[in-house]
Amino acid sequence: MRQKIYITRAIPRATIEALEAEHDVTVNPEDRALSPEELRHNVAGCAAIVSLLTDRIDGQLLDAAGPGCRIVANYAVGTNNFDVPAATERGVALTNTPGVLDDATATHTIALLLAMARRIPEAERYLREGRWDGWKPMFFIGADVDHKVLGIAGAGRIGRNVARKARGFNMEIIYSDVEPNRAIEDESGARFVSKDELLARSDFLTLHVPLLPETRHYIGAGELARMKSTAILINASRGPVIDEKALVEALRENRIWGAALDVFEDEPVLAPGLVDLPNVVIVPHIASATEGTRLQMGEIVSRNVLAVLSGGQPDCCINMEALRR
Repeated sequence: MRQKIYITRAIPRATIEALEAEHDVTVNPEDRALSPEELRHNVAGCAAIVSLLTDRIDGQLLDAAGPGCRIVANYAVGTNNFDVPAATERGVALTNTPGVLDDATATHTIALLLAMARRIPEAERYLREGRWDGWKPMFFIGADVDHKVLGIAGAGRIGRNVARKARGFNMEIIYSDVEPNRAIEDESGARFVSKDELLARSDFLTLHVPLLPETRHYIGAGELARMKSTAILINASRGPVIDEKALVEALRENRIWGAALDVFEDEPVLAPGLVDLPNVVIVPHIASATEGTRLQMGEIVSRNVLAVLSGGQPDCCINMEALRR
């Protein structure tokens, strides 16, 4: 029996077509995040919702969808937009797209690191503005990368992937997490350290922690004060793990050398003054934006939705208890 599916934002056509082959699909025609009121109106009577991180999935939304709603599939690896207890209580399965973003996000992290270290965006702007009048020996001096200390906060799949890639630069790799991770040590020779040592020793500090109450503002004014004045901070995980206002002040006062950010604390709004700073690289949340990655994300989403609507189990579910209700 064909059932109703609502997709909150345009995603790859191949994913939509896979769902349309078996069910009735409606896609938000506007390329913007919908308000909670709009979402509640649009999901009424839907058996499945395909959501993005910008969509808050809570009890009110699920009640608006109705008792026939069986799955909300995030087109994202993150799940901090989910009210997990509310969904579980209503028997609604919650899924995400783990694994497929690892290579793209890790490669993007290295790209951010290199772009900031070698001042590539700053130099390109200078050239495009027609200000270059010839080579100079002290022109756009950047930071060395080879043989420097790379600190990794969070040794999950993406953190491990970054460590493997960083070996090509002969970097010394240190990491901090809630507990040691043998895999990252075996793969890249990384050494487990305390957060304090991570902050004090890292020439480059890249963040790969999940967004949890205890990781919100993982980097704040106190942490920035303990970093080297020559350090570069990279974040392609979740925006709120950095206190963005504190970072702006640290960059403005040159208390660290620079930062490279793919995500922000209150997207799409940036902390005042951030865009005016020359010692920061900022890009609009594009870490997973490769064709192959986005297609693989869509394949997971469609498999999860079709499996649940046919009475089966999804590939990945963060609240398996809901499937037993």
